[in-house]
Amino acid sequence: MRGWWQDLTDLVLPAECGGCGRPRTVLCARCRTALGGAGPRRVRPVPEPAGLPPVHAAARYADEVRAALLAHKERGALALAGPLGEALAGAVRAGLRAAGGRTAGARGAVPYGGARARGPPGSRCGAARPRAVRAADRAGARA
Repeated sequence: MRGWWQDLTDLVLPAECGGCGRPRTVLCARCRTALGGAGPRRVRPVPEPAGLPPVHAAARYADEVRAALLAHKERGALALAGPLGEALAGAVRAGLRAAGGRTAGARGAVPYGGARARGPPGSRCGAARPRAVRAADRAGARA
């Protein structure tokens, strides 16, 4: 088990690049370029299901990009949230442009650039379970 001092230094000085492991950087320049340098592009599965809307990927899921995603998701490298979020936002913008600036959502059409991302009230981790329990209680009361 790592010592508390190691955890503290990781907060101040990142341990390694999330993509290639280079020391003392969250995401080195080479890995940052791999993540978003080429820009988002349209991707299609083979075979492509009928009715699939245009899908865009921020980068090819391999090598440094794959390593950075796994570092964030599985090893808790939260400092990668910024670069990964920027790449994801680029792919979403490309998808919206391909859809003509409008996309169908649960509440109808959402104009490009007009939507605001918001989580549900009390969306922190500690509030999620009680909210789910309340919803289940309400559903049970109606049955």
